[in-house]
Order: sequence, then structure tokens, then C-alpha cells
Amino acid sequence: MRLTPTRLKDVLIVEPDVFKDNRGFFLESYHSRKFAEAGLKVVFVQDNHSRSGKGTLRGLHAQLKNPQGKLMRVVQGEIFDVAVDARPGSPSFGQWVGEKLSAENFRQFYIPPGFLHGFCVTGDFAEVEYKCTDFYDPSDEVGVRWDDPDLKIQWPVAGPVLSEKDKKLPSFREIAGKLEIYRTKNL
Repeated sequence: MRLTPTRLKDVLIVEPDVFKDNRGFFLESYHSRKFAEAGLKVVFVQDNHSRSGKGTLRGLHAQLKNPQGKLMRVVQGEIFDVAVDARPGSPSFGQWVGEKLSAENFRQFYIPPGFLHGFCVTGDFAEVEYKCTDFYDPSDEVGVRWDDPDLKIQWPVAGPVLSEKDKKLPSFREIAGKLEIYRTKNL
């Protein structure tokens, strides 16, 4: 397994060892001891699985009081996965990084607590599985519109398919005051 840092501190690309032969392939998608030895000492408490059609964009989402770290991977299809640093006081506050994840490249994306997260489907569909470091709490959720003018995320879709909830999300500036909770949590 290889962990590769991104330009945002603590956001990592995880490349598991993949063993291929004429039968197919095998990989360990998560191994707590190996992750800890590599310096990623996290505890995951929830696994999620989503399937989305072409052009679907989910996000940008986070939780405030119980922020979730996420280990993302694609089991079918391809996505463009994005993390936005939402930690006030961080040198990269308000900056984003994106990574192409696919069933073919086996890459995973670790997004720590304190980041907004979203992804869009770049193929016909995608099935995404991800681990979370805290439980989902809809009453604790906050979000930012996908096309926020300050974030300037370069999504590979022009007119994404959005949920009704995501269509109504505020701007990054509008939620900036709420993000102060991350400063007190020392994320």
C-alpha cells in the first residue's frame, strides 16, 4: 500500500497493493494495522455504498459537531472526487483538491474530518463505497453549492444532476461562520 500526499495537508491518495492473475484480482481495501503503520491512525464506524448515474454530482457536504473522515473508493465506474479544506486557520482553508477514482485504477481517497466532500460521476454510472470515521447525522450536516464562485472547483461536468437538497445549498462565504466549530475541535 502506498499513501501519497496531495497539495492539501492530510488529504491522501491511497493505492492498495493489487494482485492480478488470469482469475481476476485481489486487494485489501482496508487493513487497520497497515494504515496505522503508514501513519493513518483512524477508526471507521460506518460503511456506505452509493450508485449514481452519468453526470450526477453529490456534494459538497460535511458535518459540524461530528465531522466525518472518509476513505472513498469506486467499485464500478469512475468519479471525480473533491475535498475542500473547511478548517478555519488552516493554511489551505477554502482550497480544494480533486482526484479521479475508478474501478480500473483502484485508487482510494482519504478525506479527513474538517473537509467538505463531493464527487461527480464521469462515466455512465458509478458505484462508490466509503468508510466514515463518525456516524451520519442529518441534523448536523452542512453543505456548499457545487459551483461556488469563491472555491472555483473545476468539475468535469457543466450541468450536473443534483438532488433537490444540493440545488439549494448556500455559498462557502455564507457558511464560513459555522465552520468555526472546526477550529475548537483542533482538526
